[in-house]
Amino acid sequence: MIIRYVEDRDAESIAEIYNYYVENTTFTGDETPFSKEHMKNKIKDISKDYPWLVLEENSQILGYIYLNQWRFRSAYRHSAELSVYIRNGVRTNGLGSKLFSSLLKELKKKNLHTIISAIVLPNNASINLHEKFGFKKVAHFSEVGYKFEKWLDLGYWELVL
Repeated sequence: MIIRYVEDRDAESIAEIYNYYVENTTFTGDETPFSKEHMKNKIKDISKDYPWLVLEENSQILGYIYLNQWRFRSAYRHSAELSVYIRNGVRTNGLGSKLFSSLLKELKKKNLHTIISAIVLPNNASINLHEKFGFKKVAHFSEVGYKFEKWLDLGYWELVL
């Protein structure tokens, strides 16, 4: 099992992982699956400025984690938004923790002060993972999303570095 920087060749596997969540869960607000090309462009855009890591075992991507710009105004340049996804059906066995640990080491190379995560609620596994690494809940928005015929709450967690 290795954790490494994302590469173009990972786009299809990452799209597969993400599209499961798009099509079957409320854990993402996206409602339309991503094509391999769309994911390749997203990877290219994000990874030029922020770390994007994949966890690979036996040539299969089991999960990924990345940071992205949190807001588009210059005053927020020292904050970033975190996203993490694990392939459906894989026993996690701490895969999320391994990805978090690796990403937090990468942050030492960046000029960041605060990491923010948006979590569609309920999602106890994601909350527990974030809080294990010191993230604190700072906001709760009621019924701000709508997917699969139901209203969704959104929580924000932050980690001040």
